[in-house]
Amino acid sequence: MSGHVSPISLYLTIFMALMVLTGVTVFAAFVDLGQFNFLVAMIIAGFKASLVIWYFMHVKYQSKLTKLTVATGLFFLVILLGLFLVDYGSKALTGMPPLLN
Repeated sequence: MSGHVSPISLYLTIFMALMVLTGVTVFAAFVDLGQFNFLVAMIIAGFKASLVIWYFMHVKYQSKLTKLTVATGLFFLVILLGLFLVDYGSKALTGMPPLLN
């Protein structure tokens, strides 16, 4: 069974992109964006995670079934995070103290 062989330059490029995005994350943490701080951090983290999944986990070079499996897992993750955020947001409406301060 042979796998796909990627050049080292690709891995170095992805590594540098991850380092730059980590720097952007740190920079964004010090910028007051109000309620959008969490959203910006999650977008950057999602992009970094997609780079790791796509290249370092070699999903880019796998079959359509593997890509479907990864997409299904991400779909259910989004559903669970969405349900969590709806519950978290509803705490403010009922007067209950939020779990995360």
